[in-house]
Amino acid sequence: MPNDLHRLDRIEAKIDKLSDALIAIARTEEKLIQMELKNSANYDRMNKFSQKLDDIEKSVADNAATVGLINKLFWVAVVAISGSIAAQLWM
Repeated sequence: MPNDLHRLDRIEAKIDKLSDALIAIARTEEKLIQMELKNSANYDRMNKFSQKLDDIEKSVADNAATVGLINKLFWVAVVAISGSIAAQLWM
């Protein structure tokens, strides 16, 4: 009988260790799921930033074309004013 009790105690200890191991595995699995969710959220956020960056790049290209046109018009006006002043002085 004492041998059976000792054997049952060892089985109970092993079952306790197994349950502790299962709990640890479950906690690790929960952490992995949370990490995957955060990773997915970060991936979505990066995609949004990439889209915003593409929009900004398009706006910058449009603004560069507009500034180039304004720059050319400015120099045309400077040349026209200079030409009219020169014409007034030499005529």
